[in-house]
Amino acid sequence: MFRRSIVTAFALALVTLTSACGGDDASASIVDKAKNEKKLVIGVKADQPGLGLRTPDGTFAGFDIEVAKYVAKALGVDAADITFKETVSANREAFIEQGQVDMVVATYSITDARKQKISFAGPYFVAGQDLLVRADDSTLTGPEALNGKKLCSVAGSTSAQKVKDAYAKEVQLQEERAYSACVDRVLGGQLDALTTDNVILAGYAAQHTGKLKVAGKPFSTEKYGIGLKKDDKQGRDAINEALTKMFADGSWKKAIDANFGAAGFAAPEVPKLERY
Repeated sequence: MFRRSIVTAFALALVTLTSACGGDDASASIVDKAKNEKKLVIGVKADQPGLGLRTPDGTFAGFDIEVAKYVAKALGVDAADITFKETVSANREAFIEQGQVDMVVATYSITDARKQKISFAGPYFVAGQDLLVRADDSTLTGPEALNGKKLCSVAGSTSAQKVKDAYAKEVQLQEERAYSACVDRVLGGQLDALTTDNVILAGYAAQHTGKLKVAGKPFSTEKYGIGLKKDDKQGRDAINEALTKMFADGSWKKAIDANFGAAGFAAPEVPKLERY
């Protein structure tokens, strides 16, 4: 009797603990949450013009935001019921794993290493590392033209080092804490160019129409995906279906033109989804 009482008590404690930790909810698909709760928390960037930018009134705007709203709507969640949560590159996987966000749409490159921790739908955009230069500079047409020039990027950037290693060994690398600081120094003439993904650069070019331009010679491939909980196949499939519709009905191109058209950045080919 005593032994049976202990087993019963242990079982009850286990049920209580499981309930406290979320139980089945912890393994539920984003599809289920959207259907049952009619709301989502989506991680986005807050400091990238044209992509994910927090506006003065506290709302978010940009291409990534439009993609997030379209996907959420396809899952059954209206834009008014989305909570946008600022994420930075360093915390995106952690936010997904900890359940702080339901998905991340934040210039999030799909990599095998990241797939070990989370799942990806998409890609919804294929970017490439490029250069941002002054609009009146006709000499810097690509990375190989940077020998003897001053190139800016943020601390830890692989893009700037790639230029030095593969294209222009005599380039002078300069680091700033934020891309916006690089932009200011290029505009002021202290530096010659900024390097990162072309679509990020296009956002800055659109902010400074007539003063800055993207060189237009990408030298890498960066596939932006939508990050979500590991092994949520139902969620991946549903998001990929939403992206397929966004590509087909013109909403994807419209979002690109609205956010980057002022920079002369033409919409690329529709990406090929990577289903798995």
